[in-house]
Amino acid sequence: MTAAKLVVAVPSKGRLQENAAAFFARAGLELTQARGARGYRGSLDGVEDVEAAFLPTAEIASRLAAGDVHMAVAGEDLLRETIPDMQTHVELLAPLGFGRADVVVAVPEAWIDVRTMADLADVAGGFRACHGRGIRVATKYVHTARRFLAEHGVGDYRIVESSGATEGAPAAGSADLIVDITTTGATLKANALKTLDDGVILRSQANLAASLKAAWSESAREAARVILSRIAAEEEARTMREVRARLTLTDKILRKGESRFGARMRAMGSDGAAAFSCPASAVPQFADWLIRHGAEEVASAKLDYVFSAQNALWGRLAARLDAAASDAAD
Repeated sequence: MTAAKLVVAVPSKGRLQENAAAFFARAGLELTQARGARGYRGSLDGVEDVEAAFLPTAEIASRLAAGDVHMAVAGEDLLRETIPDMQTHVELLAPLGFGRADVVVAVPEAWIDVRTMADLADVAGGFRACHGRGIRVATKYVHTARRFLAEHGVGDYRIVESSGATEGAPAAGSADLIVDITTTGATLKANALKTLDDGVILRSQANLAASLKAAWSESAREAARVILSRIAAEEEARTMREVRARLTLTDKILRKGESRFGARMRAMGSDGAAAFSCPASAVPQFADWLIRHGAEEVASAKLDYVFSAQNALWGRLAARLDAAASDAAD
């Protein structure tokens, strides 16, 4: 990898790679693999000084924490499991809406008196007296499970690390309960398991994340600013609509309307022609309000992108990078 370039890591295969490519494409950025599907390097076409690294999902979090890559598409569950002090190593920039899964504590359905983590703590407390051993917890999420169990007062347990189908461990007799991911709960149910009422540890999804430990050259920072600007512009356009109307309202009344519907005026002509941005879900109500206040006609339109000089995504990352650099210098 070229040191000065911004390195963006994405999953190397499967649905996560497809979804990552679609996410960048919406922002006008094409993810391209060198030498076709077998290449492990590529580019993010449309931005200079960017290199794409196609990595196994299990490897992305550690590479991000070590600063080997600047930005990455990664599941929050793997980030929090792999990087115990994640907040000091990584900045979560934006949830991406795919790769959704819940990390949960699940026990056998036959444990009818165990519905909450407090119930589980009680069972764990007396388990050794009844069975001559501590309770066994099968999981791939060792650090996540330990933190959550400790927070809920569950002691005297043993982690059984799982590399296969974790949900089958209780039925096979190798564990008493599990900590695992689930999307619909169907696999848990098929294995006669139930999620505890307060046993959802994390509602995870893929995130765009940035390393605070990477070497951020000026060209890498500029490339990140451009990428985040485009991502923010696409999200703004996707969730907002442009609303146009000719008005004779006072500023005070307009401010009330904007506040009520989450709208924002973008332009006002001398002839009263006004343009607003408005959340897509509020457009019909805002249009009705404008008509009640004298507008003869209201039009709305979808937008491709809405670029802004004030980019909240880049602003947050830049602040974290500056703070990290300052701490390193002290």
